[in-house]
Amino acid sequence: MVFSDSDSAIKYLQVRVSLSSSEKMDEGVVYTLDEALAAVGFGKFQAGVLSYAGMCLFAEAMEIMILSFVGLAVKSEWELSSNQESSITSVVFVGMLFGAYSWGLISDNYGRRKGIFGSTILTSIAGLLSAFSPNYISLVTLRCLVGVGLGGSPVFSSWFLEFVPASNRGMWMVVYSTFWTLGTIFEASLAWIVMPRMSWRWLLGISSLPSFSLLLFYRFVPESPRYLCTKGKTDDAQKILQKIALVNQTKLPNGMLVCDNIIGSDDPSYSSCRSPLVSSNKEKVSGLSSFFILFSSKLIRTTFLLWILYFANAFSYYGIVLLTSELSGGKSKCGSAILQSENLHDESLYADVFITSLAELPGLIICAMILDRVGRKLSMIFMSVLACIFLLPLVYEQPATLQTVLLFGARMWSSAIFTVACIYCPELYPTSVRTTGAGVASAVGRIGGVICPMVAVGLVNGCHVVEAITLFEIVIAISVVSLMFFPFETKGRELSDDVSSFHP
Repeated sequence: MVFSDSDSAIKYLQVRVSLSSSEKMDEGVVYTLDEALAAVGFGKFQAGVLSYAGMCLFAEAMEIMILSFVGLAVKSEWELSSNQESSITSVVFVGMLFGAYSWGLISDNYGRRKGIFGSTILTSIAGLLSAFSPNYISLVTLRCLVGVGLGGSPVFSSWFLEFVPASNRGMWMVVYSTFWTLGTIFEASLAWIVMPRMSWRWLLGISSLPSFSLLLFYRFVPESPRYLCTKGKTDDAQKILQKIALVNQTKLPNGMLVCDNIIGSDDPSYSSCRSPLVSSNKEKVSGLSSFFILFSSKLIRTTFLLWILYFANAFSYYGIVLLTSELSGGKSKCGSAILQSENLHDESLYADVFITSLAELPGLIICAMILDRVGRKLSMIFMSVLACIFLLPLVYEQPATLQTVLLFGARMWSSAIFTVACIYCPELYPTSVRTTGAGVASAVGRIGGVICPMVAVGLVNGCHVVEAITLFEIVIAISVVSLMFFPFETKGRELSDDVSSFHP
């Protein structure tokens, strides 16, 4: 074990002596959280956590994908203006921006379970009620609340991450990300069935059901043992680890759990983990302090680089999705919309969106294969270059088949980049501020999602395809430059629990 200073080593030896004298055990009586997770491995318990967290991502993808179908139908029924129609989409991203920040603070200060419950209940209830909206104002308000709830997605990803052993964390996080793609495919299939036969209200109502399923199984959701350690609840953390070992039919290391951050800290943000034999009165992270810690000397570089990465990824990903819808199949016309009101019942339109969504699956498979081998940074740089290569020929008019191949390739790699970024971000932050950091980065990314339709789609609709694609190339290039300045690679690296033990 490596110590940052002599005081840390002394404190650790004091724990060893105390254990030896009080419990009459030998030198191997303590183990860390990472050692415990490595011993129990990835088994049935983590599979259950994966399924629950994955269902959140599945539900989020459905609620985002639904915006491709509902806006124009509502505009036609209620005779809305174009600005009113676009607001139905924009308010969701605005809500997500606020929610990502808020749920991150709540889960870092009051527990992952509370963040999960709050975001889920808001998403499910607001999602269902929006299907019964009597007018435009109520619909926009409820969809904004849905966005606030969906902003809790980084809490789910951080929660799942904290149960996964470091050795194959990348692969399992890619598997988790697959739920997003499955959600987009399912929503496209659902819209294909519902919209030509029923109404947008049915689509909104049915799409809220996955969120309600999360509420049904909430009572089985365990608290993150890593979070419990940062709050000094070592006994509770050890009980959960024992349950994981029981379900996985494995064994914990001999002895007693000693959280990594027992090794002292002078950082005012430090949140000590008190074992039964060690007590500390260090100040705990609380309230808005976890937000300001993101700008501490150890984290400020990581924070700003992640903001650039998330903004660029969201802007390019949603831009390429919109380009795919605009240009695929030779249907592009200046000023055209993704769906024309007179074609709302044309099933071929939904088939096109369904097929387009399948483009993300190969990228996810490649991510799972290479992420734990070549690392996060190198994977994103490699994928960004490929995305640019696929986009570049589109500055010239291409045959329909080649155009489709190029758009599918660009979307495949852009989604893969976004997937790796969402894995890399929570790994970079220590547990005490992990969901706050991931939430704020996600919120900044949502700004890119809000701006992209106004800028990129405006260029395409104004017959400026070359300018739009050039803009995407520049944004992707900026994200590559930011990747080169990140402080470290997280492949196979144990997660930090507090800011004091964080070493870039």
